[in-house]
Amino acid sequence: MLEAFQEAWDELTAPGGRFAMKEITVRDVPMRVYESAPPSMRFVWELAAGYADRDYVVFEDERFTYAEADAIIRALAHHLRDEHGVGSGDRVALAMRNYPEWVFSYWAIVSLGAACVGMNAWWTAEEMEYGLADSVPKVLIADSERIERLTPVLAKLRAENPLAVIAVRTDVPLPDGTVHWHDVVDPANAPAGLPDADIDPDDDACIFYTSGTTGFPKGAQLTHRGSIHNLLNLAFMAGVAGAAAAKTGTEAGLPNLEPGGAEQAVFMAPTPLFHVTANNCLLHPATISGSRIVLLYKWDTARALELIEREGVTNFSGVPTMTRELLTHPDWETRDTSSLNGLGGGGAPVQPDLVEKIDKSLPKGEPSTGYGLTETHGIATANSGALYVAKPASCGRLVPTLDAKLIDEAGNEVPAGQPGELCVRGSVVIKGYLNRPEATAESIQDGWFRTGDIATIDDDGYVFIVDRAKDMVLRGGENVYCSEIETAIYRHDAVAEAAVFGVPDDRLGEIVGAAIVLTPGADLAEDELREFLSSSLAKFKIPERVWFLNTPLPRNANGKFLKRELRESLTA
Repeated sequence: MLEAFQEAWDELTAPGGRFAMKEITVRDVPMRVYESAPPSMRFVWELAAGYADRDYVVFEDERFTYAEADAIIRALAHHLRDEHGVGSGDRVALAMRNYPEWVFSYWAIVSLGAACVGMNAWWTAEEMEYGLADSVPKVLIADSERIERLTPVLAKLRAENPLAVIAVRTDVPLPDGTVHWHDVVDPANAPAGLPDADIDPDDDACIFYTSGTTGFPKGAQLTHRGSIHNLLNLAFMAGVAGAAAAKTGTEAGLPNLEPGGAEQAVFMAPTPLFHVTANNCLLHPATISGSRIVLLYKWDTARALELIEREGVTNFSGVPTMTRELLTHPDWETRDTSSLNGLGGGGAPVQPDLVEKIDKSLPKGEPSTGYGLTETHGIATANSGALYVAKPASCGRLVPTLDAKLIDEAGNEVPAGQPGELCVRGSVVIKGYLNRPEATAESIQDGWFRTGDIATIDDDGYVFIVDRAKDMVLRGGENVYCSEIETAIYRHDAVAEAAVFGVPDDRLGEIVGAAIVLTPGADLAEDELREFLSSSLAKFKIPERVWFLNTPLPRNANGKFLKRELRESLTA
């Protein structure tokens, strides 16, 4: 299978092949790009709009065709340009659940050449205030929950930036200067085409915030070029797997991402659209291929299985926790899941036993996984089918547009076969972090992005993630930086020392744990600490395991807390 995979890879990327490549230089960085790559994400929607009467978005019991979505997108795009002057270089923020309006807003924004600021829907008012002050959007499109959360700080924000707000699916009193979606988006009277736009491939298409290592989230600048090449990488990895399977006489269960496929694939997006996992790796390929995308109000295993049966979902991609919950739910045996070609995802390591369970549970499908980051616009590697079963501990081969190297703590490349920090360079690496030149320079050096993950690469080019260099917890697909939590904990007067670390968890992979030493004579209970943190941290960041210790936390010679030693002693 490995030989067939390499043969298919070489054929697809050869001159004249469907995925032929060329070398260019962008921001003084050499990189490979696909010769057939379109110039912007606007092109993707203009192509997709031609699918007309095909179902596009299904949300619970609501359904929209491509033609209906196109009318909504055109109406919103003209409103944003005509009423708010939104165009190239501007930003529009989205803060909502996975509602259909997220999808429509996204395409309207990027088609104007503006950047979509995807705000984490779990953020507190303080975190939302920071994100809006940092990104300075002209317009915020938000649902009821987010508007209610933001209202107390909206006047303060508007003192610096005359932020317009469009309310989606809201039944709460609206702040002054806020309009209802249905009052400004009139698809029945939408102009015939999208507004004109001048879009450069290196323009920002998205600002997605990642948890911050210094207490504040960083706005990763995702470009049109990077988004397009992530989309093409997804199509390539599906294509090469299918071609390799054909050479060996096996069956590939990955979707056909070629535009206009005869049979409509159906994607389920159970993770938030404000992450690259759902937006770049599900919404984008579903749209370009004329597929249907199924959204849920919130993750509910029984409801997901019901929708898989009802909609004939072919591809499910979430965090591994979700896949395991599907396979172990009592309804798995009674619901018709025969349409599923693949169960996969990323955001956390997939345990080898789960790979085998997926392989045995899908009669005509296969397991798949990928490794990626916001900073790579989506996937950096992919592994599926027979190769995944053969190498279940690997996250797969690097996509064609990335080069890789492994380095030690001093920045030197490590010898072959040795573990080192994985660094990648190519057309899908982000431009940088918004307003954070120092963070950009620290993370991206001569075009090489330091992932913070310790890896090995075998002789076949397969990547194995073995450890983490960054002080981070990976909780159910959400990156949680320990220093951000520690910064919040130290705001409490009773805290003398605090160390935050990941605690192993069967369901989420890791949960947030904290070891705390109080100041002499102080008193603090777990519930009090969590209540204190709830005003500044999203719920998923708040420690679920807390240890109050009577002795100072262990440190090394440089004064740094020995977190690994601490974690092992406390969780033993």
